[in-house]
Formats: sequence, structure tokens, C-alpha cells
Amino acid sequence: MSTASAPYHKSVQWCDDAHDDTDPIDTVGRSMDERQGFTFTVVNSICASTKKVTCCHFSSDGKLLASGGIDKTAVLWCTNSLKQKAILEDHSSLITDVRFSPNMPRLATSSFDQTVRVWHVDNVESVYSLRTFVGHSVPVLSVDFHPNISDLICSCDGDGEIRYWIIKNGSGARFSKGGNNLIRFQPRLGRYLAAAAGNKVSIFDVETQLCRYSLKGHAKMVFDVCWDPYGQLLASVSADSVRVWTFESGNEGKCVHQLSRNDNEFHACSLELWNMIENKTMTILAHDHLITGLAVSTVNRLVASASHDKFIKLWK
Repeated sequence: MSTASAPYHKSVQWCDDAHDDTDPIDTVGRSMDERQGFTFTVVNSICASTKKVTCCHFSSDGKLLASGGIDKTAVLWCTNSLKQKAILEDHSSLITDVRFSPNMPRLATSSFDQTVRVWHVDNVESVYSLRTFVGHSVPVLSVDFHPNISDLICSCDGDGEIRYWIIKNGSGARFSKGGNNLIRFQPRLGRYLAAAAGNKVSIFDVETQLCRYSLKGHAKMVFDVCWDPYGQLLASVSADSVRVWTFESGNEGKCVHQLSRNDNEFHACSLELWNMIENKTMTILAHDHLITGLAVSTVNRLVASASHDKFIKLWK
């Protein structure tokens, strides 16, 4: 697992997925012992914007990387070369989140302009907007695709409103309350939706919209959540700690791993690699300004970091 941290923003991603014959609770990937040949270095970087970059995400095949920023644009990059493939310019305010569909040639973007847009990205030479969803009354902070229902996306705004949208007909399916910072669907099954609000994370049943689990333990605001690739574990990050949760009977999630800092604050411009079983960390000074987003491609085993220093970097 790697985490990128800043005084008021953090991101968390799983670096290595579990093998089928291994309990994901006990899986963190290979040892970080440099004496055994472990390396984690920059393999490419680019100044991605004239202003701060706020988010990034890989396509499911690992061939494209999307980024968004303060300049109101989303950009598609060729992962192998970091050459610019397309610029998406229809938003009228800063972009808060970018997400590729796991099974369709689509990209979703959310923005401070209170809209969610879905883009067709099958042919990156002629990317175009499929839908614009209007309904939020305050800035939209996060968006995500359902892993199985290709026509369903979800978004949340600063007032804690969660909205579900149908891409095919452009309609709003339903809305509820509970997430004012970030939402992420459970991978593979898509049964649950994780929503961060304040210092807790709520796990909602997508079908019933009822809160199934409430994850409490962070002392400060939760900025990001990330499911493991199998949807069995959830990592959450705040200014005070990174926590990994599993779900058992009852309505309380169980924290099975925790990483805290003595000074209650992670480094603003660093990547923190964490081996949970060995409880070892490696801090890498990665950017010259706040790191605002992380993405992982399990296909080519790359980690992307986005920062307010305007750069995107690829790590391996």
C-alpha cells in the first residue's frame, strides 16, 4: 500500500493486489527491504498543467492516464510516453475527480461547477461528451462508476448529498445523504458504496441505500478511501492515520491495520510505502508541493502521483 499525504489532503492506494490463494488481510506485497533488491523510483514525469493538478486515474487496461486540475480541464495521457492524447474542456470550474469505467470506454469527471460529465474515450482522437448531469446545488467532489452496472455512476457533493445517475437516458436514479468528501464503489461485486464524511466512513448498501457499516476511529477528517482489488478490505486516510478495515457481523467495521504518526501529520510532499504485515514504512520525497492524488495500474504495476506542483509522476 502507498499513501500520499498533505496537511489538508491525503490519498491512499493499494500497490499490490492479493493472490487468489492468499488471505487479502495478510497481503501487502513484497518486502520493502532494499537489501533484497526492492526499488521504487520515478520512471516518467511531466508538467501536466499550468495550474495545480488535483486528481488522476488509470484506465482498466493501463494504456491511458487521466488527470484533472484547477485549470478546469481533464487531460488524457498515453501511459507509456506521457504524451498528451486529448484535452476535455467543457467544465467551467476546477475538476475534483476523474474516474475511468472498469468495463466501458468511458471517463467521468466531477467539478466545482456542480456538474458531472461522462465522456466517450474509445477513440482518443475524437473524445466527446456523452452526458452532463445537473442536480447538485454545491460543488461536486467525487464520482465513480459501478463495477457491474455499466450504465450507473454515483457522485457526492460538499453538502453530503449522494446522487446516482443513469448514463443511458441521462436521468437521476435516486439520491441520499452521507458523503461530503469522497465516494467509491466496492470493486467486482458493487454491493457497497464507501462514503467519507467528517471523521468517519459509511458503507452503504447500493440497492437499499441503508448504511450497513460505520467505520469510526479517525480523530480528523477522512480525505480518501480505497478498496482492495477484491472488495474485501477498505483503507481510509486522514491527517492522523491510515486505517485498514474488514467487515464482519454487526454494523461496525473492524480496523485490522493502522499507521499513525507521532506528530499526527504525514509529510505533505511525500509518498509513504507501508508494508502492513512487517509494519514497516518507506518515505519518498516525491513532489515539491502537496500531493493531491494517487492511482495504481495493476496491469503495468505503475503508481501515478498528482500534485499542486503541476506535475504528474509515474513510479515503479
